[in-house]
Amino acid sequence: MTVPAGMDRTQPPPSDYQLLLPDGWFRIDLEPERRRQAVDALVNRQFNGVDNEPRLRRLLRQELVERATNAFDQGGLELYISLQRAGALTIPASLLVTLIPPMRPGGQSPSLRELADELGAEGGRGRTVSMVELAAGTAMKVRIDPDATDVKEPVLTTSGEKEIDALPSVTVDYQLGVPRSDMNLLLTFSTPLVQIADAMVELFDAVAGSLRWKDE
Repeated sequence: MTVPAGMDRTQPPPSDYQLLLPDGWFRIDLEPERRRQAVDALVNRQFNGVDNEPRLRRLLRQELVERATNAFDQGGLELYISLQRAGALTIPASLLVTLIPPMRPGGQSPSLRELADELGAEGGRGRTVSMVELAAGTAMKVRIDPDATDVKEPVLTTSGEKEIDALPSVTVDYQLGVPRSDMNLLLTFSTPLVQIADAMVELFDAVAGSLRWKDE
């Protein structure tokens, strides 16, 4: 990641950051010229040794390309997809890293604590807002748990196949300031494993806690 300078300061912002992720998390390069190659590598890894599921392979590839494209268009820097396994099962989860420019260019942007107070005052179904201390700095943590009414039942299409809407997911954001700049770094974790949400959030806390800034 290359972080632009933002304001004129004695020292420049960090040149990069570092995150430690569990084994089995796969990085998708969001840059357009490398995106499809990264997606193809992930799909091939996921379907290694499986030759009788061309439709699932095609759907997964299409979903990942669309997801990576949308993430890049929204300012995403990196997208990680969990292929971590517990026995015979894959633990589904993702992490999107986004660089957020100043909210009010040329003016005074609200602090993270002010943003947290605003979100807390707004309320919101299933939303919990807190301030947490990470090794890389103070972060605003926003956890959103889905409501039971968000769960959709499968429906039959005209072709007789079952389709469902996107699974309800637990999402956790960690937003913290980039040192010596007016920008924020946003880590967005998501998992559909709502039944073990607390355990997954502990994992997300550990990954966010591993964030370190790197200077040239």
